[in-house]
Amino acid sequence: MVKATVSGTVGALGDYLKEQRTQSRLSLRQLAEQAGVSNPYLSQIERGLRKPSAEVLQQIAKALRISAEQLYIRAGILSPDDGVGGSVELAVLGDTGLTERQKQSLLDVYASFLALNAADEALAPADSDEPGEADVSTALSDQ
Repeated sequence: MVKATVSGTVGALGDYLKEQRTQSRLSLRQLAEQAGVSNPYLSQIERGLRKPSAEVLQQIAKALRISAEQLYIRAGILSPDDGVGGSVELAVLGDTGLTERQKQSLLDVYASFLALNAADEALAPADSDEPGEADVSTALSDQ
C-alpha cells in the first residue's frame, strides 16, 4: 500500500511538472537544459517513473520560476500539514553543506521523531511528561 502511495505521489508530481512546463511554453529539452538535468531523466520524472531528489526539484523549480516548496510537497518530501511551512525540512533541504543522502537521513530521523511523538500523544494520558531519554534511544535504534 505504501508503494502505491509513493508511485501515486511521483505520478502526480510528474503531471504537475508537465503542466507547469507547458504553461511556461517550454519544451522538455529546453526545461532539461535550464534545470541542468538530462532530457530522458526529466521525461521519466514527468511520466512518474522516477522520483527526483530535492536538489533536482529545486533546479526544476528555479527553471520554471515556481516555488520549490510546492514541488517538495507534491513529491512527498514536505507535508502540507506542517504548521510553520516545514521550516526544519526546508532548512535541511537548503543546506548546501550536506549531501543528498545526508539530507534524506536527517529528514527520515526527524519524521521518525514526529511519528513517535504523535504515537506517544495518542497513547499517553493528557498529563504525561515529555518522552524520556529511553524513548529517543529507541527511535534512533529503529533507523
